[in-house]
Amino acid sequence: MRTLRPVAGKGGDHYIAPSERSGAKAQVYFTKDLSADGLQRIFNKVKAPLSGRIAVKLHTGEPHGPNIIPRPWVQQLLAQELPQASIVETNTFYEGDRYTTAQHRQTLAVNGWNFCTVDILDEDGTADFPVQHGKWFTCVSMGSHLLNYDSLLVLTHFKGHVCGGFGGSVKNIGIGCADGRIGKKQIHQGEHPGQWDIDKEEFMERMTESAKAVADHFAGHITYINVLRNMSVSCDCEGTAAAPVVTPNIGIVASTDILAVDQASVDLVYALKPAEHHDLVERIESRHGLRQLTYMKELDMGHDCYDLLDIDHDDTVISLADAVKDVVPFVG
Repeated sequence: MRTLRPVAGKGGDHYIAPSERSGAKAQVYFTKDLSADGLQRIFNKVKAPLSGRIAVKLHTGEPHGPNIIPRPWVQQLLAQELPQASIVETNTFYEGDRYTTAQHRQTLAVNGWNFCTVDILDEDGTADFPVQHGKWFTCVSMGSHLLNYDSLLVLTHFKGHVCGGFGGSVKNIGIGCADGRIGKKQIHQGEHPGQWDIDKEEFMERMTESAKAVADHFAGHITYINVLRNMSVSCDCEGTAAAPVVTPNIGIVASTDILAVDQASVDLVYALKPAEHHDLVERIESRHGLRQLTYMKELDMGHDCYDLLDIDHDDTVISLADAVKDVVPFVG
């Protein structure tokens, strides 16, 4: 009997507006305060799930990367709220300055991530994390050290991405927790060894299933923050070669719902004026990145309907239009 291969879904190039969605609503917190204090205040809205040994999944960047979350913001957050937590990272699938653990640690030093423990999750090997109800995976290979933690804060710089269209919380844990040799290869190449350009929709689904494995592992003990600042169409993995930023800074969003936090981030970008969001929207749609959102909903990973609560005004529900009102052009 012939074994049928899974078929990727379609529609990742089509934006589904909030008015076209239905279902229960999650809560997403929002602040325009792009500062260390703003990050700390919004963290306090979603910190309840975190306890025990806490990992902070953060993209620490290539050497001198210009667009990552500012190190002083993270330093203040950890010092005042999470003094025992560790930043966690994995090595890269591509050769470069974070390919081996030794190279990765040199890059961490260059970028100043020396104020707390940084745990390279795949330094000592891998562990298979199960994927429930996956189309492509039954398990995904992760850095084995991830098993040493009880809780996970997913602290993400939201931006474009050359493969994913956008990099939000799903990319941060789906790619970022997968180990550099096996897990990332599973996602990027699938059954196509030596090939990076697998079907765009298939890539989104593989990345999302990998994120689901992590989210399920930490179920009830995981929370998400996306920082919408310095949003190049390029990922932070491109370092100083990243495309210039042309999208205005927006703010910070946070939720205990992974779909809601990434959906809100995308919605805020689309709520900008066309001239302000053109480049980033083109990157998202040309890579079919919106499939991340619809596939999360299919996998029951969260809600694409939400209330956006403005923490700058006593958690008042705010519209997307009001959230992006008065944004100013990006100045590098």
